[in-house]
Amino acid sequence: MSGGEVAGILVAVFWAILVSFLAVVLARLAQVLKATTKMVADVTEQAVPLLADASTTVRSARTQLDRVDAIASDVQEVTSNASALSSTVASTFGGPLVKVAAFGYGVRKALGKNTDGAPKKTSRRTVIVGRTVPTPRRRKQKG
Repeated sequence: MSGGEVAGILVAVFWAILVSFLAVVLARLAQVLKATTKMVADVTEQAVPLLADASTTVRSARTQLDRVDAIASDVQEVTSNASALSSTVASTFGGPLVKVAAFGYGVRKALGKNTDGAPKKTSRRTVIVGRTVPTPRRRKQKG
């Protein structure tokens, strides 16, 4: 055997080993791709129903928010109506009721007497710049 033949055989053996190694790597890569494809298919099978449920939940939440918005609008309208009614009642009945109360107070004061027939004594004091001035003394009535 000559040196060229030995070199040719060595190159052929090297290429045979390299091709065998690449075939094993490609076979393992095919298994990995097959497992990845199966995993993606499983995830897709589980994700599609979850996405459908999430979509349903989002629609339901939007419906509920629309209802809450309508309720808040109604509450605001009721509040403004109650405020308007309150001011209307106050302006309609407030003035006359104050006048009736003042009239009743005046009548009670005018007719109010002690049990012995003497008018009620009221204590009056005058305040002058932070000082209290005593009430003038009354003369005792004879009688």
